Amino acid sequence: MKTERQKMLAGDLYDPMDAELVAARARARDLCRALNDTREEAQEERRRILRELFGAGGDSVWMQPPFFCDYGSHIALGERVFFNFNCVVLDVCPVHIGSFTSFGPAVQIYTPMHPFNAELRRREEFGKPVEIGTDVWVGGGAIILPGVRIGSRAVIGAGSVVTRNVPEDVFAAGNPCRVIREITE
Repeated sequence: MKTERQKMLAGDLYDPMDAELVAARARARDLCRALNDTREEAQEERRRILRELFGAGGDSVWMQPPFFCDYGSHIALGERVFFNFNCVVLDVCPVHIGSFTSFGPAVQIYTPMHPFNAELRRREEFGKPVEIGTDVWVGGGAIILPGVRIGSRAVIGAGSVVTRNVPEDVFAAGNPCRVIREITE
């Protein structure tokens, strides 16, 4: 029988109030709080916290606190990912972000989803993973919804709500986000 954590990561319905999950979220909140309380000159302390927080990529991520996440351990970053101020990643399912990807301020990445059935929604939720390619630029205030894949070298316009997949090498923007044009040299 699967644990609630295994169900969560698989995208199955799970109980978010499971003791193991509550403890894991508390750990991430404590680490985010410690990160967000660091001063700019405390770079070594920030790096230590980022290594502990993220599942991968804490060694080279460039982070402008404040930053918030659900678990942190389900976030895998490539090399030199950049998060500007006030980003949020709700990682009940895996979030994979490719190398050299940059996020403007207040970008939000969501993996949790909730059943439409109100009675079921009281007890359980589920999620869908998010995958973002290499060299992607996500403009400030954009929201990336559960299950979305953004292709490498794409640019997402500020304030966009990304509700479906975005291919490689395009500029996409709007609510809902849609491809505006291909990016050519």
